[in-house]
Amino acid sequence: MEGAASGHRRRQYGSAHRRQRPAGDRLGCLTAAHRPCRSKRAFAHRPEGWERSLPSPLGGPVNDPVPVRSPLPAALAGQNVLIVGGSSGIGLATARLLVDVRASPVLVARDTARLQIAADSLAGAVKVRTVTADVTDEDRLPRLLEGLRPFDHVLVTAGAGTRAPLAEGDRSRVQDAFDVRFWGGYAVARAAVACLPAGGSITYMSGIYAARPISQAAAAVASLAACEGLAKALAVELAPLRIRVNAVRSGVVDTPALRRRLLARDDDADTARADAAVAVAGETLPLGRYGTAEEAAAAAVFLMANPYVTGSVLTVDGGQSLV
Repeated sequence: MEGAASGHRRRQYGSAHRRQRPAGDRLGCLTAAHRPCRSKRAFAHRPEGWERSLPSPLGGPVNDPVPVRSPLPAALAGQNVLIVGGSSGIGLATARLLVDVRASPVLVARDTARLQIAADSLAGAVKVRTVTADVTDEDRLPRLLEGLRPFDHVLVTAGAGTRAPLAEGDRSRVQDAFDVRFWGGYAVARAAVACLPAGGSITYMSGIYAARPISQAAAAVASLAACEGLAKALAVELAPLRIRVNAVRSGVVDTPALRRRLLARDDDADTARADAAVAVAGETLPLGRYGTAEEAAAAAVFLMANPYVTGSVLTVDGGQSLV
């Protein structure tokens, strides 16, 4: 009986002891300074703003909250947006949408001639700047971005992905997938973080193959997944600076790259034959066609405009990942 009574007392004590611990301290890992206090009077003697000296759970000091503004694309008017990979495809389509809301895109790409053609196609009320640069040149990027200040958002669409069977795809053949999309995106973030304001953003373009892989493209698919992981990790790391980081997981969309792949020729991308090839190839998709570059680009504009979105991977694929 005595043993039973002793066990009963231990259970009572243990239950009471657990009830006294604050939520989130079940393992007793919070220090006394971080445990919640039941009385606000305990902090009455502390000077105004004392809480800013506490460490953020994400690392670094606690800064002012992210600015509140309209989450609609029109709020981007007057802001500068750096588009890395902006000479064609989704990058150029994003620039068109930004010009429509009177934001100022800055196009960055490796090919000077294609950059100039892209800028000419955007001629209008907003001045469009172009810069020839390679995202794999990590030494030059910080100086380059410093010279482009001020800018409010960065979109990274640059990517490469050589398809090859595993048996044939040695590192030298598929290295560009990571060099451009992952390490290039990483280098851009390192260079941009010192230039972005609170509420600014970095957005990466990924693709549905990260979630629905295809055969004989292991390195390219892995680079997409790595890009999404990078966006989430940086969203945590840069949150104390109130810099947001997201990714767009795009389906296959109608771009010059898709048209060249369907036709296996470079000179037919804008012909009626290319239009017909894209239409036929898209008939079996859930919505009966490929998406447009502007439809994918609109997701990137949304992520830039909405100041309360970070660490998200936004899928825009017309249901392609479902089939």
